[in-house]
Amino acid sequence: MAPKPDILAAFEAAKGFMPVDEGLALYAAARDAARLGLPLLEVGTYCGRSTILLADAAREGGTVAVTVDHHRGSEEQQPGWEYHDPSVVDDEPGVGRMDTLPTFRRTLYKAGLEDHVIAVVGRSPQVAKVWQAPVGLVFIDGGHTDEHANADYEGWAPHVAPDGLLVIHDVFPDPADGGQAPYRVYLRALASGAFTEVSVERSLRILRRTGLGS
Repeated sequence: MAPKPDILAAFEAAKGFMPVDEGLALYAAARDAARLGLPLLEVGTYCGRSTILLADAAREGGTVAVTVDHHRGSEEQQPGWEYHDPSVVDDEPGVGRMDTLPTFRRTLYKAGLEDHVIAVVGRSPQVAKVWQAPVGLVFIDGGHTDEHANADYEGWAPHVAPDGLLVIHDVFPDPADGGQAPYRVYLRALASGAFTEVSVERSLRILRRTGLGS
């Protein structure tokens, strides 16, 4: 099932990197997971492009989307790197750091989805340590170093409920296409015995929890 035209338009208008075909696959996975009646959790918010789809799926399923990010940008979004965007830098004297939180809040407001999202501002491993509830879906799209990708997986995969989904973005088997950390996490999830692959949409991998490992 595809999102309604206004939601898809809001997604396409939002600042971010996820292409439409991957977004549609994420939305379908979120609608599937929402039937469990548990929160849908995203690691790596940036400016809220993918959050729109998770929030709408949560709204349709009678649950809520939770999104976790420190909003200071990942490694490749810092000054001098390929994905740096000066428009989301806090230019307050004495600050001068990435701050995507205001843009994220505007994104949700424009999409009419503020009431369906819980935004957690903090570093993923710290939040995961205090999180105690099961979730229907975990979408890993945070930092792309091995350190950060593994920490996101270790912190959040154990919270995926039975029959819930683990979704990993930017999985590139060929190093020529992109960084390898998400791909290694994807292989780790499959090797754990806890997850079985459901579908693939370009760099998006959707896995279902079918076992007891983590």
